Amino acid sequence: MRTKITENAFAGQRIFVGLDTHKKDFKVTIMAEDVFCKTFSAPPSAQKLVDHLHENFPGAEYFSAYEAGFSGFWLHRQLTALKVKNIVVNPADIPTTDKERKQKEDKRDSRKIAKELQLGRLKSIYIPTDKTLQDRILIRTRDAVVKETRRTKQRIKSFLYFFGIHFPEQFTDRNKHWSNNFIKWLESISFEQESAKHALQIHVNTLQNHRQTLLQTNRQIRALSRSGMYKENVELLVSIPGYGVLTGMRILTELETIERFKSQNKIDSFLGLVPSTRSSSDTERVSGVTPRANPFLRSAIIESAWVAIRNDPALMSKYLHYRKRMDENKAIIRIAKTLLHRTVHLLRKKEKYEKNVAK
Repeated sequence: MRTKITENAFAGQRIFVGLDTHKKDFKVTIMAEDVFCKTFSAPPSAQKLVDHLHENFPGAEYFSAYEAGFSGFWLHRQLTALKVKNIVVNPADIPTTDKERKQKEDKRDSRKIAKELQLGRLKSIYIPTDKTLQDRILIRTRDAVVKETRRTKQRIKSFLYFFGIHFPEQFTDRNKHWSNNFIKWLESISFEQESAKHALQIHVNTLQNHRQTLLQTNRQIRALSRSGMYKENVELLVSIPGYGVLTGMRILTELETIERFKSQNKIDSFLGLVPSTRSSSDTERVSGVTPRANPFLRSAIIESAWVAIRNDPALMSKYLHYRKRMDENKAIIRIAKTLLHRTVHLLRKKEKYEKNVAK
């Protein structure tokens, strides 16, 4: 015979829920204060999870956490709307033992999240707005199209090399590859068998489709940059040597607001423009930039730094100074960090960039 739970049986109590999220199910661990209650599999539904909590722990205050990953933030928004105090955490911030790394298991992961949540050792990452997420995905989708375009070009060249087809003299210069005339030449190549001709045409058609998609995406990004939310800041950012509309939009959609960073060190760390350090006793090792970073933004800033030193004498002078004592890759990281600092200054002060003026 099951004892009936009254409506407010857990009033004043705190229930902690650790979630290991997957496409087909959630692994759920529930703790009542410092007592493990149970670990089980549940359907991937916020509503069903909350119904279970209300049924088994009525009247309690609910806390939950899950790792940031493929599922984004939809679960966070739904749990929050259902009065659950949820946080999304960086997987790297969850304390893990060597044994847990070597014997990884979903149920064990959910128990660990629940325990760390109950101990108050988990910190939420920043949760962007839905608009920022949807604008950001347009920029990142463009990156995917660029990557697929590059791969298709490599497939076409591999195809030509495989059959021993050499470029005509007018196309020996790589800068002339992929022009309209180059595409016409590809389409004019003949084979003994129609099957090979058809295979090459498939690659060419794929390339043309990618290029058309990229053109349309660029137009959409430019139109978005002229909208009210982005227009002023994009105009400020493109005044920086090395920045174009695409880089400006990437910065704005990845950061959302510069005000969420309390110090310059925090934004440097967010981009991963800080060194990896390891100290033990009297020994301290400092290696290259940390692998923990926003890769979309860090690569964009570094690429922009290469352009900036060619267009800003002050940055070129600084770069040459660094080159006297380090290699070019380390030197450009320093320039990228300087460029980032000036970017932050522009966004905070709403001032356009001025060459030869240190911010």
